Amino acid sequence: MNKRFQDKVAVVTGAAQGIGRRVAERLLEEGARVVAVDRSELVFELAGHEGVLCLTADLEQAGDCRGVMDAAVERFGRLDILINNVGGTIWAKPYEFYRDEEIEAEVRRSLFPTLWCCHAALPYLLEQGAGAIVNVSSIATRGINRVPYGAAKGGVNALTACLAFETAGRGIRVNATAPGGTEAPPRRIPRNGAAQSEQEKAWYQQIVEQTVESSLMKRYGTLDEQVGAILFLASDEASYITGVVLPVGGGDLG
Repeated sequence: MNKRFQDKVAVVTGAAQGIGRRVAERLLEEGARVVAVDRSELVFELAGHEGVLCLTADLEQAGDCRGVMDAAVERFGRLDILINNVGGTIWAKPYEFYRDEEIEAEVRRSLFPTLWCCHAALPYLLEQGAGAIVNVSSIATRGINRVPYGAAKGGVNALTACLAFETAGRGIRVNATAPGGTEAPPRRIPRNGAAQSEQEKAWYQQIVEQTVESSLMKRYGTLDEQVGAILFLASDEASYITGVVLPVGGGDLG
């Protein structure tokens, strides 16, 4: 197994399920020490791996994000990599049907954890004079039935570019991936626990159809296809890449 992350310390947010969990597992396989963070206690299923610290936190809160970075450095002595993976569509419907509080909730879920975690990690990375941040955005910045989510991920893209400008001369690389549709096991804790109406199912199916149609490959990607891009940007193999949003959507550029 490639040990390109040997002795690196990585914080992975949203690590309980899906892309985040697979990122954490792959980092551990490749030699990293990992701080796996999620609001769900499912994250503690990773605790059996050597070299992992599992934490629960509400990363929509700035204080929790600072606590995570402090805990990472206290446990492992340094911080090299931050993978910001928290986010995801809570509701899927045409914009006119969103309530005010739903719009705010989408932005809190899919923008603020990345903003807060970058802000909390930055002092440690700058002190070291080296580090890599990879933000998980989305090709949904151009898509249907997810306007607030798309706006939040557009904010992630802007954060990525601006922070890369600010920190490149100080040894920090900041990039993002923009995943397309991804085949993943059913979520064990759904983002929206309410039962879907027939209309809501139809609106979500429109997203699926648009996502496949927009992809040149006409299919969803796999978890490992998403994770491979994230880990490349986090690795020293991408040492001359910063400020990039890499679409991983089978040719859909978002």
